[in-house]
Amino acid sequence: MSGELLTFGGQVLVHDNRGELEYLLPGARVVPYDGDLPTLPIRDHPSMASVQWPLRREDFR
Repeated sequence: MSGELLTFGGQVLVHDNRGELEYLLPGARVVPYDGDLPTLPIRDHPSMASVQWPLRREDFR
C-alpha cells in the first residue's frame, strides 16, 4: 500500500459511505479524511457519471 490519497484534479476523492467506497475500489485502503486539501465527492468524478446513487450493486453484474 502506498499510503497516498486518491485524487482527481488535485482534489481528494471522498464518499460518505465506507461500504460503497470499498465496493467501488476493491483492494484500496479506505480511511477517514479530515485534511485541508480540497475534496471531490466520488459521485462527481467523471468516470462515475453513469453510476446511480445510492449505489445499487446489482448494476455492476
